[in-house]
Amino acid sequence: MALVNPLDPNHDPDTKKLAEFFNETLGFCPNSVLTMQHRPAISKAFINLNKAVMANEGRVTSALKRMIAWVSSNATGCRYCQAHAIRAAERYGAEQEQLDNIWEYRTHSAFSEAERAALDFSLAASQVPNAVNAEIKERLYQHWNEGEIVEMLGVISLFGYLNRWNDSMGTSIEDGAVDSAEQYLGKTGWEKGKHDGSKY
Repeated sequence: MALVNPLDPNHDPDTKKLAEFFNETLGFCPNSVLTMQHRPAISKAFINLNKAVMANEGRVTSALKRMIAWVSSNATGCRYCQAHAIRAAERYGAEQEQLDNIWEYRTHSAFSEAERAALDFSLAASQVPNAVNAEIKERLYQHWNEGEIVEMLGVISLFGYLNRWNDSMGTSIEDGAVDSAEQYLGKTGWEKGKHDGSKY
């Protein structure tokens, strides 16, 4: 069971209106947002930040942003966010081969060198202590400009917040997210862990 229970989706009308964004990205409003509603200023600020970070500004595609989110969530171990990120990557057009082989992004032919640089950046930036170094910077600048790097780090930082929120909260995971995680991540050992609604 979660540390704090999510509130009804109708609890705060402003949050409900903003949360329509998630019907497109995930197909449902996440329990994390419903829990943030205990303090509506937090839920509203979070949704607006999420929308700004995930806006498609160009070459950092919506699908790549969600794969960056998955690598970040995998690095920190948040099963809830891993499931959400892979589901959103699927819904935003990530190639089937990429979804099936996300664990092997460094070597699999479905990933370009530019994508590998972005995903390695996500992995390094999500570690504690932080592992972004001159080599990561050099590889990024071979493929991406400064605005695009800011977009990527926006995703990584957003999921740093979400990873801590959901793992500390033990947020119960939604059925749709479970379906996507089992399809793409189950073969490598993904399970609900504390997010199954009863193990906290």
